[in-house]
Amino acid sequence: MKTDIHPEYRLVVFTDQSAGTSFLTRSTISTEDTIEWSDGNTYPLARVEISSASHPFFTGTMQIVDTAGRVERFERRYGQRKARK
Repeated sequence: MKTDIHPEYRLVVFTDQSAGTSFLTRSTISTEDTIEWSDGNTYPLARVEISSASHPFFTGTMQIVDTAGRVERFERRYGQRKARK
């Protein structure tokens, strides 16, 4: 492997702005902000808008699309044109 071409892989704290949760993981993201974590160490801070703590799929609040209703509505709108001919 070539030296000095890879980004630094380090511990980073990600904070979900909408849910207010934070988690510590490894990443190569570059950021200027830092935060003191519960273990007393200071880590780079990355703010994100959505994570598994606030995403509808992971929280169970995802809405299922009613495809049957869409098909029926389509047939009501456009199926009648075929019946007229």
